[in-house]
Amino acid sequence: MSGKIEMDNQEKNRDHCFSILTEYTKGESLIKHALAVETCVRAYASKLNEDEELWGNVALLHDFDYEMYPTEDGHPFKGNEILKEKGFSEEFRRAIMSHADYTNVPKISMLEKVLFACDELAGFLTAVAYVRPSKSIQEVEVKSVFKKMKDKAFARAVNRDDIRNGAEGIGVTLDEHIQFCIDAMKNNKEVLGL
Repeated sequence: MSGKIEMDNQEKNRDHCFSILTEYTKGESLIKHALAVETCVRAYASKLNEDEELWGNVALLHDFDYEMYPTEDGHPFKGNEILKEKGFSEEFRRAIMSHADYTNVPKISMLEKVLFACDELAGFLTAVAYVRPSKSIQEVEVKSVFKKMKDKAFARAVNRDDIRNGAEGIGVTLDEHIQFCIDAMKNNKEVLGL
């Protein structure tokens, strides 16, 4: 019984999860991305009356292995192995595996669907904020996000279909999803540097 409690505590201990993130990830932009995705996913957990600590920590660690293993045969497979060795649950690891379509792990739980929905969008919203004169999320509006989504040269690494499909997967309109994530990020702008 105590092993299960320790495992649950580990998965719900943000400081512990953040230490894993920073052990494997040194780049500031990737850490900020993890924090932005965590912010959006935690906000959805709160809205849906789900476990904010668990959901937030899954989001925090979803790309923790990317800097060390940036290829499709590395990320998130290596991270999955590392977290398994550290005693993280199948639910926790499966959610992380499901966020990358090429793993062929289907998104079944709401956690998995929300993580996928927030991943690309959080990165895109950060990019939109950075091109504002103030570099602040405060100036980002849904209409400006749609305008930037149409500009294929802007943040070209961000998959627009993933953003659209993510919103659809959690049963909200794209503009609702964008506004929800903007609001979540505004509430955590100091931590995100936005």
